[in-house]
Amino acid sequence: MLNFRATSKVVLGILTILSFAALFWVEKSKLDVKQDWYSEKLEAAQLSQRAAEHLKNYRLEKGVFIDVINDPNETALIGQEYTLITTDQGFIDAKLSATNPNFAALIVQLLKDAGLNENDNVAIAFSGSFPGLNVSVIAATETLKLRSIIITSVGASNFGANDPYFTWLDMESELYQSGIFHNKSVAASIGGGNDLGRGLSPEGRDLIERAIERNKIKYINEKHLEKNIAKRLEVYEEYCEGNPIKAYINVGGGIASLGNTANGKIIPSGLTEHLPMGNFPVHGVMIQMAKKGIPIIHLLNINQLLAEYNLPASPDPLPEPGEGGIFIQKKYNLLITSVSTLILVIVIVVVYLAERKHHRLGTDVVALPDYQTEKFEKAEDIPVI
Repeated sequence: MLNFRATSKVVLGILTILSFAALFWVEKSKLDVKQDWYSEKLEAAQLSQRAAEHLKNYRLEKGVFIDVINDPNETALIGQEYTLITTDQGFIDAKLSATNPNFAALIVQLLKDAGLNENDNVAIAFSGSFPGLNVSVIAATETLKLRSIIITSVGASNFGANDPYFTWLDMESELYQSGIFHNKSVAASIGGGNDLGRGLSPEGRDLIERAIERNKIKYINEKHLEKNIAKRLEVYEEYCEGNPIKAYINVGGGIASLGNTANGKIIPSGLTEHLPMGNFPVHGVMIQMAKKGIPIIHLLNINQLLAEYNLPASPDPLPEPGEGGIFIQKKYNLLITSVSTLILVIVIVVVYLAERKHHRLGTDVVALPDYQTEKFEKAEDIPVI
C-alpha cells in the first residue's frame, strides 16, 4: 500500500517528477505573440531592406568596391575609416549594427509610444554617421505616413557615409528619385566642429559644400554654432506649415542637434517624453525641442538600444525583416500554466492531509505500561495496582 506521508521517499520522488514535468510542459507550451503595431513594423523593415538593397545595387553598378572585411554583409552602407569629410571617431560595430533593417521596427515602436498619428509633423536631424539608421528612420516615418522635415549635417564619423562623392545627401536623393522614398532633406550644414566643419581641411569643407549644391538643398552656414541652431529651428518652423511638431528625432552626434557632445551622453537613447531640464552646456535643437514639451527620440548609443530592444550586435548575416523580439515575443500559455499549477497544488494538498491524518491517529493511541503487554501464565503473577 502506498505510503502518503510527506517523509516517504516515494512521495517525495513523485512530487519531484511532477514538478519537473509541469515545468517542462509550461516551457514547451509558450506561444508566439505578435507585438503591438506588428504589421507596421514589418512593412517598415521591408521598406528599409528594399532601400538598402537599392543603394547597394546602385553602388555596384557604379563600380564601387565593397570591403567585405569591414562590411561583411556587403551592404555598401559602411564607409571608409578616413576620408576628407570624416569629422569624428566612430566605431565600426555600431555602424554594422545600424544596417539591420529591423531597426525600422524599433523606430515605429518609439514613434507610436510617443503618440504620433498619420500626417503629424516630425522634425528629424541626420548626420552622415549612420546611413543605415537614417534609412530605417525614413522607412518608419513613411510607413506611418508622417510628415518628415529633415535637416542633415553632412560630415560623417569613421565608417559612416564619408565618401565625398556619395554622401548621405546623395544616398537619399537616389532613393527619392527612384521612388522608394518620398522624403529627403530640406536643408543641410557641413557638420563637424561647431557645425561649420571645424577639424576638416579646406578641401574637405569644399567637398561637402559641393554635395549640398549638387543635391539642390538649402545650405545652413551662419558662421556660428548658436546661429546655425537658430537657423535650423527656423527651417523646421517654416516647413511645418503652421501645424505643431509632434516629435523630434536625432540620429548620430550632430553638434547643432545636441548642442554639445556631453549632451549626447546625458540624454538617454530612445524615447524621452519629458526631459528634465539640467545644466546643459549648449542648448542645441534637441534640447530646445524638449523645452517645448516635444517628445524626443535620441538615436546615438547603439549598444543601449540593442540591449533594450533585443536586436543583435553586428549581425552576420543580416536578419530578415520580421525577426526578433521587437516583432514577436514568447509568452506563457495561461491555460496550461494554470492547469499544471492546479495539479501540483492538489497533489501537495493530498499529501498534506494524509500527513495530518497520520499525526492525529498517532495522538489518539494511549501508551500502555509494560506489564499490560506482557503474558502471564498464572493469575497470581499479575501485579496488583
